[in-house]
Amino acid sequence: MKGVYDYIIIGAGPAGCAAATRADAYGLSVLVIDEQPIPGGQIYRTLERTDARRMALLGKDYQQGGSLIEAFHHSKADYLPQAMVWQLTPDADVYYLCDGSAGRISARRILIATGAQERPVPIPGWTLPGVMGAGAMDVLFKSSALVPEGKVVLAGTGPLLYLVTCHLAECGVDVKAVLDTRAFGDYLKAMPWLPGAMQAPEYLLKGLRMRAQILRRRIPYYHAVRNLQVSGSNRVGAVSFKYNGQSHSIETDLLLLHDGVVPNTQMTRQLECDHVWDPVQRYWKPKLDCWGNTSVANISVAGDTSGIYGAKSAQIAGELAAVDTAFCLGAISSREKEKTVRPLRKQLKRERAIRPFLDALFQPHPEFYRPVNDDTIVCRCEEITAGQIRETAALGGLGPNQVKAQIRSGMGPCQGRMCGLTVSEIIADVHQLEMPDVGYFHIRPPLKPIHLRALASMEIE
Repeated sequence: MKGVYDYIIIGAGPAGCAAATRADAYGLSVLVIDEQPIPGGQIYRTLERTDARRMALLGKDYQQGGSLIEAFHHSKADYLPQAMVWQLTPDADVYYLCDGSAGRISARRILIATGAQERPVPIPGWTLPGVMGAGAMDVLFKSSALVPEGKVVLAGTGPLLYLVTCHLAECGVDVKAVLDTRAFGDYLKAMPWLPGAMQAPEYLLKGLRMRAQILRRRIPYYHAVRNLQVSGSNRVGAVSFKYNGQSHSIETDLLLLHDGVVPNTQMTRQLECDHVWDPVQRYWKPKLDCWGNTSVANISVAGDTSGIYGAKSAQIAGELAAVDTAFCLGAISSREKEKTVRPLRKQLKRERAIRPFLDALFQPHPEFYRPVNDDTIVCRCEEITAGQIRETAALGGLGPNQVKAQIRSGMGPCQGRMCGLTVSEIIADVHQLEMPDVGYFHIRPPLKPIHLRALASMEIE
């Protein structure tokens, strides 16, 4: 690896691979750092090692990643897999951990393309063994061809919930039910955005096909479910809920929860980039210009880290960020820049046309992001409950960092990834404040735990 790169890209998903390939074509020196052993990100995870049967089951959207990854491999970009970035600086220094040793490398510009993470779904009993995210199930299937044994129930909402349901059903898994939190009113809220969504009708058709597949397999499907709770002693035994005002309970060996995905903003938070609040999907995202540049000089963002738009949109955004970087570093002229981005922006507009409709249709439900049961664990690392957070907020905790100082919520190894949004939501509810007035945790390095032995191995000039 070089001492100083023109461009360091963090993340080898659709945005990162596309940005690296484009930047390399302009003659920039590029390094891509990724935690996974092979490129593809979460969407195209382990695509290069996927057998024909799984490839067919995962569908054309998954298969389309093949050409992107192949182009990335054919580029001259340096690639550092299985490396964890644990600190970034505004001076474009990247601190990483690889093979048990820590290192530092610098760049003229950095692109953060770390994607999204599954939104936590804190309900009573969600910490029991046998309860996991639907996204985690998707990762296990793509990575290791693993599917669960026994009875399975899926609960929540979002396109991924239905995609995982279809994959499991195709594999012969005993899916006992899908518990959908969407109500009829959610469809009405989304209707004004339907004409715009028709610019990309293939997404709507895909959703209808998944719904038809679930119906065809006669999987019990409940709409507008409420009061989800998990019961069991040493592990999950059943999930209870209310449907049409009646209480129901379904025995299960595995409960898969999902309530959408949110941008992974740990790095942009650590850099103290400006962030904005999305009141519809209820998540924070970096404040960016039309090229993906943040409020911190020479730091840009592409892909789902900037907001949830999907794989194809991420790929285009990665290319746009790379074009802007090439221009800023003097590799292309302003004329070439504008000529190149014109068709890219047209494609991006089409790909994102569906998002307002999906965002309105699959809004997170208040019982998930502001759990009413005081005994529900919110911070899994420190085992802090919703009631403890409410009590601390009522005693004067006006922000998540004050509450963290009092009861350690968000102070565990995940640094608030699993509880940050929920802690802020509860505080906002207690004080009747808007989320931008409450804010979010301060994120400090290391972004993930690192051994002192690894730090001691660093060579620093």
